[in-house]
Amino acid sequence: MTLTKEEVLNRARESDVKFIRLQFTDIFGVLKNVAITVEQLAKALDGEMMFDGSSIEGFVRIEESDMYLIPDPNTFAVFPWRPREGSVARLICDIYNHDGTPFIGCPRNTLKRVLAEAAEMGFSLKVGPEAEFFLFHTDAEGKPTTITHDKAGYFDLTPVDLGENARRDMVLTLEELGFEIEASHHEVAPGQHEIDFKYDDALDIADKIMTFKFVVRTIAQRHGLHATFMPKPVFGIAGSGMHMNQSLFQNDRNAFFDPDMPDQLSNTAKYYVGGLIKHAPAITAITNPTVNSYKRLVSGYEAPVYIAWSARNRSPLIRIPAKRGSSTRIELRSPDPSCNPYLAIAVALKAGLDGIKNRIQPPPPIDKNIYEMTNEERIEEGIGSLPTSLYEAIEELAGNEVIKSALGNHTYNRFIEAKTIEWDRFRVQVHPWELDEYLAVF
Repeated sequence: MTLTKEEVLNRARESDVKFIRLQFTDIFGVLKNVAITVEQLAKALDGEMMFDGSSIEGFVRIEESDMYLIPDPNTFAVFPWRPREGSVARLICDIYNHDGTPFIGCPRNTLKRVLAEAAEMGFSLKVGPEAEFFLFHTDAEGKPTTITHDKAGYFDLTPVDLGENARRDMVLTLEELGFEIEASHHEVAPGQHEIDFKYDDALDIADKIMTFKFVVRTIAQRHGLHATFMPKPVFGIAGSGMHMNQSLFQNDRNAFFDPDMPDQLSNTAKYYVGGLIKHAPAITAITNPTVNSYKRLVSGYEAPVYIAWSARNRSPLIRIPAKRGSSTRIELRSPDPSCNPYLAIAVALKAGLDGIKNRIQPPPPIDKNIYEMTNEERIEEGIGSLPTSLYEAIEELAGNEVIKSALGNHTYNRFIEAKTIEWDRFRVQVHPWELDEYLAVF
């Protein structure tokens, strides 16, 4: 159901909204805001709100800076934590050029383009994310630390820290914003948590991931904690992932399910897996976009490193959960929560669609623990590895025309330029490990 302009204006009046944040996401997955008063809401809904695109990193040059924010009325929501009198609402926006065409560098528009490609093939995509995060204490100046007093473990019922109360408030706030929370639990590492919400249409889920991260940070702050979606903030313990469950639907029927096949997986599902496996190295730059992402993608901490698939074990890149029927899905386990969800979903879908178009057969499933296999055994089974650094991932992306086409030239070029600079800044730094290792020795 699409909300009309009048319905949004009525809801704003009923909730005594005074300010509206027009939200959009930049190429690097950072949420941006343009704040307006309620008096300007009608103008915004008519698509008349301009902003300076040159002020946003990775968007446009100064000489082409005038851009329009076009709100999606369905994303109107009132922030539950604001005072009820003079409350604050938000609308998620698409970015358009001054001539009224969709801006090719807007991540939301990028996802819409790939979803339109799927629709032409008769498919719609549903996604269910599993986003993990850490809750840390702040110091006397309010700056985040990596300290937690948490002693809990995976699914622990009684974490002895502030995290339990904070997580409960996060769940309640998300539910007020219309999320259907399926699970909320403590994760493996101290201070690590996971909140899972119900799968839905891909665009809605990308919007929800951005809202989720915003809510988690806001509520953590109100509890005197710092929430981080950094993939690997602490050495020696598990990092944070954002497993992405995906299923294609065709005429309201799950296209991945075939009751007549021995494993009840359709050829469409297997071709989709084949596409993901073929393009896995190239999509990694998008699903794991920071230098730190590759500190998580190491063997021994449950993060997927090896390019394989299985219905039985959790060590490969792609797992097929046991449920069948309308719940048949493919779980891509490599993404981390620092990624831009619009771009990450777009490139995963593009890879899967390429598999379907070209009938790419996946290799045989690997049903043994890949972490325990020797290098020779993995080579014998034809199991490749994901890139081991941001630099390697950039190189893989640069050589893959299919995934580059999903991003479009503008986003691809801006992304590669920024990430190459990020890698170079990391490469030339002298890190504490080097001082510990070498200073007294040489």
